[in-house]
Formats: sequence, C-alpha cells, structure tokens
Amino acid sequence: MKVLFTGANGFLGRNVIPLLREKNLRVKTFGTSNADYVYNITNKIVPFDEKFDIIFHAAGKAHSIPGNKEEEQLFYAVNLEGTKNLCEALEKNLPDYFIFISTVAVYGKDFGKNINENSPLKGHTPYAKSKIMAEEFLTNWCKTNNVKLFILRPSLIAGPNPPGNLGDMISAVKKGRYFNIAGGKAQKSIFWVDDFAEITQKIINKKGGIYNVCDNHNPSFKEISYKISEILHKKSPGSIPYFIAGTLAKIGDLLGNKAPINSLRLKKITDSLTFSNEKIKKELDFNPSNVMEKFQL
Repeated sequence: MKVLFTGANGFLGRNVIPLLREKNLRVKTFGTSNADYVYNITNKIVPFDEKFDIIFHAAGKAHSIPGNKEEEQLFYAVNLEGTKNLCEALEKNLPDYFIFISTVAVYGKDFGKNINENSPLKGHTPYAKSKIMAEEFLTNWCKTNNVKLFILRPSLIAGPNPPGNLGDMISAVKKGRYFNIAGGKAQKSIFWVDDFAEITQKIINKKGGIYNVCDNHNPSFKEISYKISEILHKKSPGSIPYFIAGTLAKIGDLLGNKAPINSLRLKKITDSLTFSNEKIKKELDFNPSNVMEKFQL
C-alpha cells in the first residue's frame, strides 16, 4: 500500500517512516524540505496526480507557547488551514484511509486519571483549539468523501531526541538541574513513537474512529527521570519538598510568565494526568509497548 506522510522531517517522520518501509509500505514524503513533495502546508498545494491508500498527517505546529497574536494565528494556519489545503489537494485522487495526529490537549485537562475519548473537548490554548477545529473539519470531509478517518490523540511521546516537555526533562537531567517535587509521584501517560508504525498497519480494513494513544503503564515523574539518569550515567535527581515548591510557586504567581514555576505549573507537576487506551486496544487489536522498557535517548 502507498502512504503519504506529512511532516516527514519532524520527530514522528524521522522515527516512523523507516519502520513503515520495513513493513513493505511504499512511503512518499511531504515536508518543507528534503521530501518527495516540498510544500509549506499553509499555502495552496497542487493537486496530487497519484493516489495514496493511506494519508499519515503528522504535519503540525506544537511545543511552543505563543507570545503574541501573530504566533497564536500560526497554530491555526498550520494545524487547521494546512489540513484544509492538504485535503483539497487530495480530492483529485481520494485516499482510502486518513490518519490524523491530534493530541490529548484537546481535552483541556491539566490533571485527571483514565480520561477517555468521551470526555468533552475543553482545550483552550491555540494549539488545542486548532487541533479540535481540524478534527471537526476532517470528520466532515472524510464523511463527505467516503474516506475512513482515524484520529489519534497521543499523550507524551517518547523516542530518540524527543521534542517538548520530555526533551526539556532530558536536557535538565543532563545538566544536573532536574529535581522531582514531592518525590515525583505524579503519573503521566506516555507512548513509544515506533508504535505508530504498527497502528498504521492495524487500521487497514477497519472502519475508523477516535483513539487515545498511550501505553498501559503510566509511569511517574520519578520513574521517567530515574530512567533518563540511568541511560545518561548521571546521579538520580533529588526531590524538593512540596512546601518549598509551594512557596516558590506563590512567588512565581506574582512575577508572571517569566517565573520558572507558578501555582498552575506546580499542580501540573504534582497531580497525575493519565488517559485510557482501552478503546484502541479493543477496536484495533493493538498492544502498546511498555515505554520504560524501550526507553532510549
């Protein structure tokens, strides 16, 4: 089967595309450079002359906090308008399956346990709202064009050289500047990047759906930081008592966004945030990897 992989030069593309090819899928790449199709997805795309069986749409903007209105609008330009541009270019030769990489951020939850796909979408950041709007557009577009849609909402994604919060944690541990708070007991859902390749095979002959994507284990901050330390041959991170972190957070509330910690960030670090993966395991017969067993940098 032929796959078009958007965002080919990103974290997912670098890790997943080689595995798809090992599974004998013919992959064409789409990106802003070094790809079979070189486009800025925020611009109109020339209609594709070839037909793809599967679209793996991983191109998107994430892992940044907008500092102004212009930066906020970029989330919508890439995640929503870019998705519309891609779909318009596909209408000449419609695919059979469409995989969209969304995010658990659409739920707008900073804490909670075993959150499932029926939870309301209350994401309020430009990142979350642009993904919600893209999900809504794709749901209508795929229904109209008889394309089977698989919306994947991954949690924290682990793999070699990860971006975002996990990459920041690795950097801090490497520099000896990472500390757990109150023992690092809070749990976070996490997912091994290579497993996207298996999911791509699992969707074939399935009807479509919306799925949280994470492993079964939900490791704690302590487990994750200790694993990183072990791999880096660094001393295990220490722990800051909650009352000290709480005092620093209150100071941070007064200082504003420039402070390294405030009350909301403290709550995110010390409260668990986990998601249910029962639906994808049942409907796609998918067994996720244990991230802590496979973890590498």
